[in-house]
Amino acid sequence: MELIDGKKIATQVKQELADEVKRMKAAGAKTPHLVAVLVGNDPASETYVASKVKACQEVGFKSTEMRYSADITEEQLLAVVDKLNQDADVDGYIVQLPLPRHISEHKVLMAIDPDKDVDGFHPCNVGKMVTGLPAYLPATPAGIVELLKRYEIPTQGKHCVVIGRSNIVGTPMAVLMSRKDKYADCTVTICHSRTQNIKEMTFWKCFRNIPGFQKTLSRERLKNSESKHYDRSLKQQWTAYAKN
Repeated sequence: MELIDGKKIATQVKQELADEVKRMKAAGAKTPHLVAVLVGNDPASETYVASKVKACQEVGFKSTEMRYSADITEEQLLAVVDKLNQDADVDGYIVQLPLPRHISEHKVLMAIDPDKDVDGFHPCNVGKMVTGLPAYLPATPAGIVELLKRYEIPTQGKHCVVIGRSNIVGTPMAVLMSRKDKYADCTVTICHSRTQNIKEMTFWKCFRNIPGFQKTLSRERLKNSESKHYDRSLKQQWTAYAKN
């Protein structure tokens, strides 16, 4: 079994993008321009936006970081969004989430021009994704599919279990994996906080078909497994499988 090297693939993708940007510039096209809007000083958001700015520099994109204090009003932020929608030099932008509680994320996301919604969160882009039309896709699900393609991992006819149903990762991941595509075409199950048999749907089903797993899961490991990780019925299933 080959370990998926995400950093290696990321380097390849960045190089491919950098080469494409060079060809665009040589042909007289404008430099792609990405804007990141950051409200407040959430540490995770700070890190995420910084990584995007760095990635833009590496591939030759123009990037702009727009920072606003956490006390910006909803009306003021919507005015910023409208200005970005009208700016012909801006090809795409993100409004980094989460936003302060007094600002409606729904209103802000709905105000973003779908053609500049590089996060793929606008309902227009979500609808296009569901129907298989070209659209901006949420980054994490799109990245996972890209890894499957680059490593040529067969998925057709497989049972894909997605943990989580968020609009950012879980739901779009389920949609992409159920598409008619060489690296999708799965039967998809979504597990979430109300799934009652989540251990059976994930731990057992994910590992039972791995060649040689019987040797990996020894009786000694079963004996020493803590009850909080393995319930009794699941241990019995593992034991029966290891004997076969």
